[in-house]
Amino acid sequence: MISPLAHIHPAAHIGDNVTIEPFVMVEEGAQIGEGTHIKSHAVIMKNTIVGKSCHIFPGAVLGAIPQDLKFDGEETIVQIGDNTTIRECVTVNRGTKDKWKTVVGSNCLLMAYCHIAHDCILGDHVIIANSVQLAGHVEIGDYAIIGGMAAAIQFSKIGAHCYIAGGTEIIKDVPPYIKAGRSPLSYVGVNSVGLQRRGFTPEKINDILEIYRHIYMRGLNTTQATDFIEKELPASEEKKEILKFIRESKRGILKVSAKGIVDEN
Repeated sequence: MISPLAHIHPAAHIGDNVTIEPFVMVEEGAQIGEGTHIKSHAVIMKNTIVGKSCHIFPGAVLGAIPQDLKFDGEETIVQIGDNTTIRECVTVNRGTKDKWKTVVGSNCLLMAYCHIAHDCILGDHVIIANSVQLAGHVEIGDYAIIGGMAAAIQFSKIGAHCYIAGGTEIIKDVPPYIKAGRSPLSYVGVNSVGLQRRGFTPEKINDILEIYRHIYMRGLNTTQATDFIEKELPASEEKKEILKFIRESKRGILKVSAKGIVDEN
């Protein structure tokens, strides 16, 4: 059902079984996927592509131009995957010529008052809690969870299956499968509970723990640790992903807290 009190541009594409409540604005070139529900006072701006069965709450603004002085009017997009929920007053800005798009994956939850800046790339099943602020060019892997009021500086990267505590400043890259917290943001263990919930076996989780023990608890620098892990630990997809993430990090990965950690068994 599309309310007659909504403003839908004639050049917008609206899929089947879409619900658009009163006072929604959908601009030229926007695309709304089948079964999506857009609540009152949401704004879907130019060049925004929303997937199927999404739920967009009041006050959300998707597809505004970047808050970047280098933006020169280039034709860029916002792309939202299927089954994603975007809560009240979330803002997702279009990309710039760096990536030409800002992407939020499928089955994500963006809680109220989040900001997703230009050229951010979020994977699938990502949860961003209330008032999280992502600067431009941030990349987040699948199943990552970021606690409320955290903030990530531009170009930072957050690996898949991470859990990051609320209220933290993300100023270093966060490798996959870990928990991070404290101030400054530090490694505080492997996200074992999250991995169990997603079907990782105890053996897989122990393998991940062993990798991070060498990175954070053996007194090795990052190069020494990654070289040892490459040569001495058994091959696995998780090992490959962790090493690739660390070696490609331009900002450098977070460190272990001076207060120490409790190493899981």
